Amino acid sequence: MDLNGKLEDVVRSFEELELRMADPGVTGNLQELQRMAKKHAEMEEVVAVYKEVKAKRQQLCEARELSESGDPEIEALAKEEVHALESDIEDLERRLQVLLLPKDPNDEKSVIVEIRGGAGGDEAALFAANLMRMYCRFAELQGWKVEILTQSETGIGGIKEVVFRVDGTGAYSKFKYESGVHRVQRVPVTESSGRIHTSTATVAVLPEVEDVDIEIRTEDLRIDTFRASGAGGQYVNMTDSAVRITHIPTGVVVSCQDERSQLKNRAKAMRLLRAKLYDAELQRKQVEQAADRKGQVGTGDRSERIRTYNFPQNRVTDHRIGLTLYKLDQILEGNLLEMIDALILADQSAKLQHINQ
Repeated sequence: MDLNGKLEDVVRSFEELELRMADPGVTGNLQELQRMAKKHAEMEEVVAVYKEVKAKRQQLCEARELSESGDPEIEALAKEEVHALESDIEDLERRLQVLLLPKDPNDEKSVIVEIRGGAGGDEAALFAANLMRMYCRFAELQGWKVEILTQSETGIGGIKEVVFRVDGTGAYSKFKYESGVHRVQRVPVTESSGRIHTSTATVAVLPEVEDVDIEIRTEDLRIDTFRASGAGGQYVNMTDSAVRITHIPTGVVVSCQDERSQLKNRAKAMRLLRAKLYDAELQRKQVEQAADRKGQVGTGDRSERIRTYNFPQNRVTDHRIGLTLYKLDQILEGNLLEMIDALILADQSAKLQHINQ
């Protein structure tokens, strides 16, 4: 079926859905109505853009007829209109192709973000703390809530490792492009000779999942409790409130000690375990579909160096798409949308190219 045929099917489905939503038998079923409303919203933009394309195609036919009217003045105006309409139609058709790309089922989900200091010792830990602050500021600007799941700090304000949850609709659609190795180039505070050092931190972004997304059998878990360590309050080293969960079939281990309550730590650890197991399954499927991964920008190998933050030049470069922005100070304050929007556009373009090959 060609693109127009597919779009006509979408329009028919959309119109049928509107009729069903107005049916008294449906309006009384809140759950069914919500499901239909969500589907209606997903189709609405496609239908609106397609109808606009059809209207402009009709205008184009009329303008082409006028361009051969025999009246020089009318022909000149009509040719200008033909050129403008052809450009508009081309843009709208490209937009339609993007709208019809398969949706990532995880895009609307909240996320769990892991940041770890890499090569560079204390400087890497300080950079990890910079990244955490950047993402927290970005989440705040989007109106999303951040919850720390577990955190290990250094004595000078750095972070060895932090795992936090970002709760917000559509968080994964933005954060998923951040997985990979981030590199920083700057003069460390402890460097007396003024030499620029290079350090790294790794970021992993996992879509948060519910019990219905992945099944975890109780008999597959080993749960250990231990005393929390590090700064925190009177409860530290007093009770076995910290929790470590091992998923025996895969060997995945998660732990949480940030809460005073063992039950709360266990709930957080289970949330992290579900996300890790679900993400491992996603990674496995992506390896199986290696050809499709060529059409993806942001969900590939996490050992890949994706971005460099150069402090002396106030520069950020994303190596996946070759984008350089001289606004490092603004990006570190959470203004990531320009970078993320460019990554989304590149991802969509790569997928369109792959489909059209």
